Amino acid sequence: MSESLVIVGNGMAAARLVDELAKVALGRYAIAVIGAEPRLAYNRVLLSSVLAGETASHEIELKPANWWRDRGVTLKYGCTVDEIDVGRRELKIAGEESVGFSKLVLATGSTPLRLNVPGVELSGVHTFRDSRDVDLLLTLAAAKKRVVVIGGGLLGLEAAYGLAKAGAPVTLVHLMDRLMERQLDAPAAALLKSLVENKGIKVLLNASTKAIVGERRVEGVELSDGQRIDADVVILAAGIRPNITLAKEGGIAVNRGVIVDDQLQTDKAGIFALGECAEHRGICYGLVEPAYEQARVLAQHLAGRNAAYTGSVVATNLKVSGVGVFSAGDFLGSDRSETSVLSDVRRGVYRKLVIEDGRLIGAVLVGDTSDALWYLELIRKRENIAAVRKDMMFGRPAAPLAVAA
Repeated sequence: MSESLVIVGNGMAAARLVDELAKVALGRYAIAVIGAEPRLAYNRVLLSSVLAGETASHEIELKPANWWRDRGVTLKYGCTVDEIDVGRRELKIAGEESVGFSKLVLATGSTPLRLNVPGVELSGVHTFRDSRDVDLLLTLAAAKKRVVVIGGGLLGLEAAYGLAKAGAPVTLVHLMDRLMERQLDAPAAALLKSLVENKGIKVLLNASTKAIVGERRVEGVELSDGQRIDADVVILAAGIRPNITLAKEGGIAVNRGVIVDDQLQTDKAGIFALGECAEHRGICYGLVEPAYEQARVLAQHLAGRNAAYTGSVVATNLKVSGVGVFSAGDFLGSDRSETSVLSDVRRGVYRKLVIEDGRLIGAVLVGDTSDALWYLELIRKRENIAAVRKDMMFGRPAAPLAVAA
C-alpha cells in the first residue's frame, strides 16, 4: 500500500517536487496537494507577462489537470490548511474534514511585505504576488488609474512594466540608490533604469515613503523629502516574507523561514519544507531555481536514495520590465578578484565578468543575456577558464575558437 504524502502549497516548488517524484518514486506515495489559490499551479514568473497582455492567464499553467491525474495526485485547490497536528499526523482544513499524512512537505511560499507607514490600509493599496492580484490590476490599468509602485526590486519592476504596458501612468519609487541592488552593480542598474524609463515608467531613487495619503482611498504618496506624487493606486512590492505561521503554530522550528537540514527535513521526523518558505543553513532563497534544486534532492531522499542539498549559487536570469537581466555568483568581487567590463549604453548592453584564481566567480548581464546559462555553468562548476579567458567576454560562440587556437 502506498504511503501518504501531503504537500501544502500548490506553487512552482510543489509542482516540481511532484514531477521529480514521478521520475524516481512513481507509485511509492499516495500524493495529495493542497493549495490556497483556486486554480492549477502556474508559473509565477510570468505574471507580469499576463499583466502586460503578452500572455493569457491559462497559458502560464505549469501542467494540465490530466497530468496530475495521470500521476495519481489528488489536487485540492482553493483550500486553506488551518493547523498541523504533528502528534496525530493530521492537517486541519478550513470547512473540511482533517487529512492524515505519513510524510508532509511544506511549500507554503511567501507573502508580500506591507510597509509600516500611515495610510497603508487605505482602499487602493494592493500587492503584486498572485494571479488574483493580476486580475485586479488589469481592471485598474484599463481604467488608466495613476499608479505608484513602491519597490525597485524584481517584483516592483515587473508590476510597473505590466501596468505601464497595460496603459496605466506609472511612477516607481525605490528606497535604495539603484534598482535591483541585490542582483546588479551600479553601472548595470543605471543602464536598467534608463531602459525602464524608455518604456514610459518614471523612476525615483533614494525615495523613502513617508505616508500614503488619502481620506478613505488613495490620493497620493508623500516621500520623506516632502515630495508628493498624485496617485489613485499604490502597489506594494518592497520584499517578501516566508510563510511560516502554519509551521510555527504546529511546533516546528522556524527562524526567518522553516528551518531544514540537508535533506530538507525540519526538526520533526517526516516533515519537510522547500522553496520560499524554507531556510537552509541560514538562507531563505526566494528564487525559483533553488526551489527546483531542493525539489530534486527531496525527491531523491523520499525515494530512499542518498541525496543532500548543500545550497545554491544564486542566479537571476529573467526579462525585467521587458529587458534581459542576468546576475550570478559574487558579481561585486573583492581585492583578490579581477573584473572585465563591456558596456555599450547606446545598444543597451552591459557585461561584467568577475574572475578569481583562474575561475569565473560572478557575472552580470543587461540587455543581451544569450550567454547567461554558459556563464552560470562556469560559475557553478568552478572550471579553470584559462583556455577561453581572452574571448569569453564575447560569449560562448567565440570560446571554442579560443580553445582550438
